[in-house]
Amino acid sequence: MKHSKVGAVMTGNVIKASCDASFKEVAHPLHEHRISGLPVVDDDETVIGVISETDLLARQVEARRPLPSATSLSLASYQLRLTPAQDQSHARTANQLMSCPVVTIGVERLPVVDAKQHVVGIVTRHDLLQIFLRADGDILRDVMDEVLVRTLFLRPQAISIMVREGVVTLAGELEHRSDAEIGVRTAHQVDGVVAVDNRLTFRLDDAQVRLGDPGQRGVADEWLRRL
Repeated sequence: MKHSKVGAVMTGNVIKASCDASFKEVAHPLHEHRISGLPVVDDDETVIGVISETDLLARQVEARRPLPSATSLSLASYQLRLTPAQDQSHARTANQLMSCPVVTIGVERLPVVDAKQHVVGIVTRHDLLQIFLRADGDILRDVMDEVLVRTLFLRPQAISIMVREGVVTLAGELEHRSDAEIGVRTAHQVDGVVAVDNRLTFRLDDAQVRLGDPGQRGVADEWLRRL
């Protein structure tokens, strides 16, 4: 029996990423060429890892991870502590995102159903990847609305917000430490946000104030009651 050699069936025009490529520089070719993954190479064009759609979508999954319940949370003592798996969800460059070459299998697409379990559509990982192709200006408007106006009940100019390549930078002073922490967490949940550079400061450290205590209370109290 005659078998085809690898050279006869392979695709020669390889789409790849440099190890210092940004998150969006990885997402764009995956979406444009409708491919599920690409190799990461160093300066010598040596393959040092592989990035798949799943690696990028880990960031979106982590952004939707709920906070601890209000009954078990000491108000502003909540801090973003990352496990090793969660570290990848906050990666900004290809060498942080990539995995060592491994053989994997995963779900490529999922049906979308209504309340009666009737199929109304289908979503693929390629569809979900489009979230990270949002323009920085659109992300900026959503962060200002979701973080400042709807969550912290502040005017849009209360702090400085910048967005570049999907990375949101928050800078300025807020009243409470808890407000700053929840602001950062909310920014992470905005579609298209790759990472949040937290440069916020606060006037009062309410880390030791528990829910129900009189005295220092920030916007976080109302935010947690709505969970």
